[in-house]
Amino acid sequence: MSEVKKVLLAEDNSVLSLLLKFKLEKEGYQLFIAVNGKEAIEIVEAHSPDIILTDIMMPFVSGLEVISHVRYKLEIQTPIIVFSSAGQEEMVIKAFNLGATDFMSKPFSPNELSIRIKRLMR
Repeated sequence: MSEVKKVLLAEDNSVLSLLLKFKLEKEGYQLFIAVNGKEAIEIVEAHSPDIILTDIMMPFVSGLEVISHVRYKLEIQTPIIVFSSAGQEEMVIKAFNLGATDFMSKPFSPNELSIRIKRLMR
């Protein structure tokens, strides 16, 4: 049997977090949820997730700072999918320049997210 894949979800919208938690746990992932970027960094350091899902705009530490910390301080190449509301093209470009692997514009389909996660964890 293969080992359970660990997913970090950094999202400050509790409704979206619950929806994704239900969807991803149903698919067999072990989910870690952070409500801000500071918690996200702590979870990355403590649990080494197999994939990171992060909103760009979060309290305390932004998703961009999470990406930067993972790529440059920890030097980890874990896939990172970034979420952002429409109209934040500049932030999305920054996210890719910092090392984001993929991007999804909010609102998005949980099914599409699931497909992207599977593709990146092959």
